[in-house]
Amino acid sequence: MTRHALISGASVAGPAVAHELAAHGWRTTVVERAPQLRDEGQNVDVRGAAREVVRRMGIDDAVREAGTGEVGLRFVDDSGGVVAEFPVNEGDADGPTAELEILRGEMSRILHDRTRDRTEYRFGEQITGLTDHGDHVTATLDSGEVIDADVVVVAEGTRSRTREMVLPGAEITELGMHLAYLTLPRTADDDRWWRWHSAARCRSVSIRPDNRGTTRAFLAFLSDVRGLDRLDRDDQVMILRRTFADAGWQAPRVLDALDDAPMYFDSVAQVRLPRWSNGGTVLLGDAAWSSGPFGTGTGMALIGAHVLAGELATRDDPRAALARYEELMRPWVTKAQGIRPSMLRVMNPRTRAGRSVQRTALGVVGSLYRRVGGPPAGLVRTPLDTIELPDYPVAASAG
Repeated sequence: MTRHALISGASVAGPAVAHELAAHGWRTTVVERAPQLRDEGQNVDVRGAAREVVRRMGIDDAVREAGTGEVGLRFVDDSGGVVAEFPVNEGDADGPTAELEILRGEMSRILHDRTRDRTEYRFGEQITGLTDHGDHVTATLDSGEVIDADVVVVAEGTRSRTREMVLPGAEITELGMHLAYLTLPRTADDDRWWRWHSAARCRSVSIRPDNRGTTRAFLAFLSDVRGLDRLDRDDQVMILRRTFADAGWQAPRVLDALDDAPMYFDSVAQVRLPRWSNGGTVLLGDAAWSSGPFGTGTGMALIGAHVLAGELATRDDPRAALARYEELMRPWVTKAQGIRPSMLRVMNPRTRAGRSVQRTALGVVGSLYRRVGGPPAGLVRTPLDTIELPDYPVAASAG
């Protein structure tokens, strides 16, 4: 009998696990409370073991073709002058910009396109109830429909609603960083470099290229105030205008766009749970282990989806597969969650003196980067670079 997985969340982790399970003959259904695929968000980098997952999934060419074309990272001063630059490197020696850079929305689209013929997608739906029967799980949707599944995968975000039905009381550690992501009209001065400007008082303004003919920007700031992500857009815009009024460089351009530009506001947090499954329901990606900033979230979601699907496809007992999935992923997630607020303060200095020290240090590292033709050993190494993936049977319908 064909097994069925009900998956909640259609960003990256959900369609990724649907892709892998469908390739192994599972029936897959994805529910997503948004009315359609979401296009917001910024670049995500595919590096380390996540790059191998993309290759195994057979989507590496599509990911490369949909890349942003970013050629590297430049830290700039108040007038836009280059303080230090870190160009992209081919191969495994990725710098701040990985060889494979893609918009989160583009990654989601690729996975959706590769799965929609064999996965049922239901947008505008969400799970409102779960009942575990021992050998299967019954999910109730907000439409009133009831769905039976062998496994339910909750592949939602850091502040997942469905998680509370499965494993309530997650420890959410707020890191004090708040980010506003915007899409701006491209100007003649925008190039293929990611440009980052650090202002005093723990603020940063960033401009990045995309493959859509527009420019992606983010405003980042540190604050001990909690709950900003739950405010309505007008209040968030007011806070951003006050916070970045004197930030300099291209802050005025970004602030001018706030009224009309697509915007996504997020407060960075980490999620910790003593376990990731309860009966036949399992958490995946940020819902299970949100690791915070620095680009590991999407990579860990892809790796987690690959491992979860691999275990489910190769074991007769789905619940034993869920336990093995957690056993394999837990050490890697612990490393990925090693980010501390102090690390964020280094990237976002509070004082002008601190900013001056930061620029001096960046200049030294940038000079070394140029001399050795890439990042010095360990400079931008992430937990994704240390993961050794299990070998799972390749499904005939993969890709």
